[in-house]
Amino acid sequence: MPAPTTPLDVDALVSRHLDGVAVDAVSVWWGSPDGTTTYARDAEVPHYAASTMKLPLVVAAHRRHDRGELDLDAPVEVHDAFASAYDGATFSMRQEHDQDDETWDARGTSVPLRELARRAVVRSGNLATNLVLERTGTDEVAAVLRDAGCSPATVLPRGIEDAPAREAGLDNLVTAHDLGLVIGALVSGRLVGAGSARELEAVLAAQEHDEQVPAGLPAGTYVAHKTGWVDGVAHDVALVRPADRAPYVLAVCSTADAPEQTLYDLNAAVSRAVWEAQR
Repeated sequence: MPAPTTPLDVDALVSRHLDGVAVDAVSVWWGSPDGTTTYARDAEVPHYAASTMKLPLVVAAHRRHDRGELDLDAPVEVHDAFASAYDGATFSMRQEHDQDDETWDARGTSVPLRELARRAVVRSGNLATNLVLERTGTDEVAAVLRDAGCSPATVLPRGIEDAPAREAGLDNLVTAHDLGLVIGALVSGRLVGAGSARELEAVLAAQEHDEQVPAGLPAGTYVAHKTGWVDGVAHDVALVRPADRAPYVLAVCSTADAPEQTLYDLNAAVSRAVWEAQR
């Protein structure tokens, strides 16, 4: 990927959007789907993963399907109690923290695993995520990270709302660089078969939460991405396919004591700056 044609001043954007705010880190990785770096800012700093962990999870599920180990079309009974990643404990989830009411409404019935994986991405569904993880396993998620070339800083040992694991120090962490490597390796067909790569990119392109990277792009620009957010955290990792030049990957991870919308606006501003730096 060619160097930016205009300077990219992320420090100025951080100062403008987070003036007077306690900032943990704002990390940016911009590069090619093949993993070549164009620009990086604190891209190796670990952040709490939030829902970005759902990206390698659904890749892991499709990998196991491609190998014949997991049937994505098999029905899965929907329930909200799970085994913890820590010491045989259990935990239950709460619907108020989820964006996907449809899966909660299906408790006591069955939903195909493929559909649950779709909801985990498109709606960022938490219950759907844990149901997929229950059948896929954290070992396969770790294998996806390893095969994408991720650093040891990115670890995803547990599911959503697994309080016993979190309290024991098992937490989901990512870096902007590693998120970029995962989505790049996925869309390049280096993690799954060609059919699964196309299917998963289409799922990412149907993402319903478009307040971050897509908000900084011209209307109608193709973007396939996965967001993550909790209080004080907003991340987005995206494949952008401009109509007039080569595709690129952008990962932005912002952790700061700021309102959700402020962090969204910052990440959108970074996306806009990256777009304009290529004009």
